[in-house]
Amino acid sequence: MVKLRGIGIVGEQALMLVLFIVIGLLLIDIVLQVVCCIYSGRGSVEQRQGIRLAGSGSTFIYPQMQEWIKDFERMYPDILVTYNPTGSGTGQAQLLREKVVDFACSDPPLTKEQYQQYKGEILQMPIIVGAIAIVYKIPGYDGPLNLTGEVIAKIYRGSIKYWDDDAIKSLNPKANLPHAEIKVIHRSDSSGTTAVFTFFLHKAAPDVWPSSLVGKAIEWPVDATGRGLGAKGNQGVAEYFKELDSAIAYVELGYALENNFSIAAVMNREGVFVEPTVKSMQAAISSAIKAGLLPRSPLADWSGALDAIVYAPGKDSYPLVSFTFMIVWAEYPAQKAEAIKKFIEYINTVGQHQIVEGYAPIPTELQEINLKALDIIRGR
Repeated sequence: MVKLRGIGIVGEQALMLVLFIVIGLLLIDIVLQVVCCIYSGRGSVEQRQGIRLAGSGSTFIYPQMQEWIKDFERMYPDILVTYNPTGSGTGQAQLLREKVVDFACSDPPLTKEQYQQYKGEILQMPIIVGAIAIVYKIPGYDGPLNLTGEVIAKIYRGSIKYWDDDAIKSLNPKANLPHAEIKVIHRSDSSGTTAVFTFFLHKAAPDVWPSSLVGKAIEWPVDATGRGLGAKGNQGVAEYFKELDSAIAYVELGYALENNFSIAAVMNREGVFVEPTVKSMQAAISSAIKAGLLPRSPLADWSGALDAIVYAPGKDSYPLVSFTFMIVWAEYPAQKAEAIKKFIEYINTVGQHQIVEGYAPIPTELQEINLKALDIIRGR
């Protein structure tokens, strides 16, 4: 045995014992980390190796996208997917112009002009059905509330100021509505939710809400009264709404359910007051499919889809229904092409059975159309 300088036999044995214990603990820790990674199917971003897919866009779909990504990464631990809820407008810009993400999600599809610009290069797929809920908070009243598109439009124009306005009372004759000023919350960012909401107002009440007030970001007339309040993202609207005692807002249904907000019933095209449910959302989509109003390919022009499903006919149809579209390129680097095809396949098969409360799955007919993308997307 080699004797260490200045250390006796007993000291050497103690030192060696300590070294063995330290090395043993390190090995155990390494083994445990490996086992944990294998068991969970994922590690930290830095630890994981493989293909990465980056997406951004709609906040409307964010809760559902989180669920899908978590489930997809369990199935494909070698593919890391990230999604940043920046809003539909920003998502489109980051994919099409800036080219810093691999896919975008947008509540409105590409406009006809955008489609013509990227025709053949871009695919669009409606991947989830959602609804916009009109939420309200009325001092001293927690009962149900009926609203029409015209009344909502007048509230957002600023001409209806109080909850006991005759137009609201006539729709709710049994409600004891107070003379309380309505705070009106809207989105402040470029928003697909806003695009759907303002499009509905225009279709339901074109004389009150002209086409010049339709879009992802508009100048809100109610702001001129001092009662209009802007917030960023569906989450921002929900947080703002919670702070107020007397307010109305439009927000994606999932956020309304998660926060237990009071949700108004909205009159549909047939004159029936309908609340947003899975059944009423699917009724609106089925109506559009039966009428042959939706395209049959991801490469097609989907710019008319919103017109087909918002304020759709049918007595059971909820009038504020929307798709969220996944927008992807037709060509990627080879490995990334295979990864995004797996993600698209997952969303349109297994993913349609992993639906978060507040959304509805797309019909089988649309799943089949979306899966055509697997034969279209190519690697280079």
